[in-house]
Amino acid sequence: MTELKLDQVVKKYGKTEVVHGINLDIKDKEFLVLVGPSGCGKSTLLRMVAGLEVISEGTISIGGKVVNDLAPKDRGLAMVFQNYALYPHMNVFNNMSFGLKLNKTPKTEIQERVQEVAQILGLENLLDRKPHELSGGQRQRVAMGRAMVRKPSVFLFDEPLSNLDAKLRIQMRAEIKRLHHRVNATIIYVTHDQVEAMTLADRIVVLRDGYIEQVGTPMELFSQPANTFVAGFIGTPPMNLLPCKAAKKENDFVLLFEKGLEIPVPPREGGNITDGQNLVMGIRTEEIHPTEGTTLAPGEARFQGTVDVVEPLGNETHIHVDLKGVKFIARCESRLVVNHQDTIEITMNLNQMHIFDAKSTRVVY
Repeated sequence: MTELKLDQVVKKYGKTEVVHGINLDIKDKEFLVLVGPSGCGKSTLLRMVAGLEVISEGTISIGGKVVNDLAPKDRGLAMVFQNYALYPHMNVFNNMSFGLKLNKTPKTEIQERVQEVAQILGLENLLDRKPHELSGGQRQRVAMGRAMVRKPSVFLFDEPLSNLDAKLRIQMRAEIKRLHHRVNATIIYVTHDQVEAMTLADRIVVLRDGYIEQVGTPMELFSQPANTFVAGFIGTPPMNLLPCKAAKKENDFVLLFEKGLEIPVPPREGGNITDGQNLVMGIRTEEIHPTEGTTLAPGEARFQGTVDVVEPLGNETHIHVDLKGVKFIARCESRLVVNHQDTIEITMNLNQMHIFDAKSTRVVY
């Protein structure tokens, strides 16, 4: 069992604290993704786990053993870097086997391990090539293979796909997902790309400014964001987030917007909003779509607006709609033809609406 535990982990550079009291339990064989914008502390956290950065405060345990003072080579980890870090004068075989040779692994075992991993990664015919003779995706697979031959208990990936083009990133995401199923090891993966996080992770840790904003499965973060930062960060395109104010109307609440737009709030258990409270309404683009003449389901509301921008994507179209001066992004089928300045009716599924407190940014309804 290779479980990792971070207990009140802090990182300081001089007097400046950049990672603030991180608590995190990573399960055995879990694929955990650390995601967040540049400068949020995700790579620093990964490097502290690897032993490449000294921990200022707190403890990191691997398999129940505190490893704060252990050298990187003694932690049972293998790291795949963003820049591949391959030796240019060595061929693929020697790059993959270099760590094993340093550990004085028998030659026959080195041969077996490299051949086994090369077969898994589709590198069997490339073992005699040098890095400059490989494509970006092939170099990334060699870097992964170098980690795999060591048979580590934990893999650490630091933005491994950021140097690849969009098509190759999709291909390599699938490769890494297959790798996790095959090696059955714990993986901690750092990325700033929320699409990578959503497609790869068992659980995602969203970081901002050295703090954890939320931890959960991809669908938990997508459908139950804890605050406006997570709501806006997870999802493509991002959730519509619009400032408004709560107003009591008979026994229910409505949301009032600056330009006079009024949106009803469906009754829901556990909600906690008050009359006059400054709020932020959040609703996903797929919960807003153009409709005409269809019957409204419970919790839906219809509005008339003006098309501001049309973004055709082939499989779908994103429409920027102006509702009384308030801008929403709606998602619809690509077959629907709309043009700039068209007047259209849109339906919102208000059952899927999120309401956040404007001051704390935390979800309240």
